[in-house]
Amino acid sequence: MATPYDFPSDLLAGQEELHQVRAELAALLKRLPWSVEPLDGFSDAGGWRKVERPASPGWTADEQAEVEKLRRREHELAVFVTTHRYWSGFTGPDRVDARSRLKHAREDPEDEEGNA
Repeated sequence: MATPYDFPSDLLAGQEELHQVRAELAALLKRLPWSVEPLDGFSDAGGWRKVERPASPGWTADEQAEVEKLRRREHELAVFVTTHRYWSGFTGPDRVDARSRLKHAREDPEDEEGNA
C-alpha cells in the first residue's frame, strides 16, 4: 500500500505550476522552427540514419523572449519545489518516494477512484 503524504498546499501548487510551465514550454518548442538562428536546410544520409531538416527562418525576438521567460520560471519552480522545507523531514529512500509521489500527486486521487 502506498504511503500517504500530507504535502503542504504551497508545495502542491508549486509542483502543479511546474507541470504546467513544462507542458507550455514543450508545446512552444514543438511549434517553433528547429533552429533559433536562420539556417539553410540540410540532408545527411552518411550516418547510421538519414537526417533532414528544412530551412529554418529562426525564432523572432518575441519567441526567444517567451522561451526564456518559460525557462526562467521553470528553473524558479524547480528550485522552489526541490528546496522546500518539507523535504527536511525525510532522508534517503523515503525522500525519493515522497518526491516521486509529489510529482504524481494530482494523478493519485483519480487512480484510487478507478481502483475502488
